[in-house]
Amino acid sequence: MYQNVLESIKGIGLYGIVSILIFFVFFTGMLVWAFALKKNYLNTMGNLPLEDGQRPETATDKIQS
Repeated sequence: MYQNVLESIKGIGLYGIVSILIFFVFFTGMLVWAFALKKNYLNTMGNLPLEDGQRPETATDKIQS
């Protein structure tokens, strides 16, 4: 029954193509973003759970002081 309903909609095949294209563009964008992250930033974020609540002093903190 549902197959007949979907087949009667004109252009329904386009939705599958568009959804795959949106996924591909999003996935590729996330890969580019992940590889563009700086190593220093990743190390800082990776060490956050291991810290004892004290925020490490960064270069921007020194400038603002």
